Amino acid sequence: MREEVLRSLLLVDADANERRQLSAFASRAGWTIVGAACAETAVGLLQGPHGREVRAALLSSWNDQQGPALIAALRQCRPGLPVIVLAEGGSIALAVDAMRAGASDYLAKPIAPDRLLDALSSHADRRRAVGELAPISEKIAPDIPLDQLIGSAPEFRAALAVAAKAARNRLPILIIGEAGTGKETMARAIHHASLRSRGPVVQIDCKSVPANIIDSELMGHVPGAFPGAFAERVGRIVEADGGTLLLDEIGALPRETQARLDRVLATGEVRPVGCNGSHSVDIRLIATSSRPLPDDFDANLAERIGATTVTLPPLRDRSGDIPGLVRHLLTRFAEEPGMGSLSISNDALAVLMRYGWPGNVRQLAGVLFRAALQASGNSLTAEDFPHIAIQSRFSGRRSDVSPDIGKTSTEAAVSGGQGVTLYRQDGHLRTLEEIEADIIRLAIGHYRGRMTEVARRLGIGRSTLYRKLGELGIDTAA
Repeated sequence: MREEVLRSLLLVDADANERRQLSAFASRAGWTIVGAACAETAVGLLQGPHGREVRAALLSSWNDQQGPALIAALRQCRPGLPVIVLAEGGSIALAVDAMRAGASDYLAKPIAPDRLLDALSSHADRRRAVGELAPISEKIAPDIPLDQLIGSAPEFRAALAVAAKAARNRLPILIIGEAGTGKETMARAIHHASLRSRGPVVQIDCKSVPANIIDSELMGHVPGAFPGAFAERVGRIVEADGGTLLLDEIGALPRETQARLDRVLATGEVRPVGCNGSHSVDIRLIATSSRPLPDDFDANLAERIGATTVTLPPLRDRSGDIPGLVRHLLTRFAEEPGMGSLSISNDALAVLMRYGWPGNVRQLAGVLFRAALQASGNSLTAEDFPHIAIQSRFSGRRSDVSPDIGKTSTEAAVSGGQGVTLYRQDGHLRTLEEIEADIIRLAIGHYRGRMTEVARRLGIGRSTLYRKLGELGIDTAA
């Protein structure tokens, strides 16, 4: 079977401790680590009898003097070899330098195991062309207020309305959406629109924490609670006291942990592992899931967090939002060191709007960041996105390309405006209240929250505007 073919990861310039740690991470997905202390050794390994087993190279440090030459040496030996750079701090400026030198991706230390494995699997997949840099584009994305989230599609606006109303209380929230739809962005926007906005946001990716330590991660532990517990550990729930606990992919929690979490939410008391006492906490839980909760999920916890559910639509179902998203992302990229201001042509927008985006907004951001790095002019054109056609040709997934997806939004692509959607997907008109809410949100975003100007441009008084905000569930607390 093809899965059984040995996959080696060439690790260049790493000490023994780091090599052991990365080997432990990579071995979970069937990778083995081959170490090289310098460029000459790395090239020798690639040219050796087992060189074809090397599917990716990982550079554990980066500097402007030696990095570009090392990448060039690897590329000369194996032109198509994915080269991933690891560097301290996650500097966007360093990322820009590495990518322009020819790196395939850039990850910040300390590296989370799931991030490393995601990068390895995506870049070693030969069906997938280069062009997506999700980790970097996510670092650039700032926290955005609810009213400034980009999108006018009815399904997205409905999700925003639910989120805005839910932000005002302390009840748990479940956000459901495919990978890359912006669940974390939505969760953080809800936090910043709530009365807890001054408190912390403590985030845990449930699928990346081993089941045998997840209770300690969440609840904490006391010394001697289990072998290796030499010191007290404060749990993430206690760290989130007064703020928001954000659990990504909550469905990955073990069943026993789900029951313990439900008790914490019900009582406001958290008991560290091995402790007879408990701590009182005041937290707000926001959970995310890429799919509906499984049938074997704890029924009590499912009922508690599912009472308020925000469902984010995939990007392929709101292609009319792509022009606004693209311009927003390009503006954010231009604010980073080493990046310049870029516009985008109508033909490029049309190409992006016709694509099905199986990776959703995250994939769009990665594609744009790659194009912005490699752009030679001041405007992106359709020629800057050739990999879109390559990906659709190699993947066989029906959702990857939708030839008719952008027909109803051509005017938005040409004008650059978000617009207001008048019709639902079934062809019926949306309600006047929904359309009015969209217009007000667009006005608030356009005039950057200057409510006096918003009211003046809409031709209404400030008191009328604020009354409508309350009636329509539009929150401007952020």
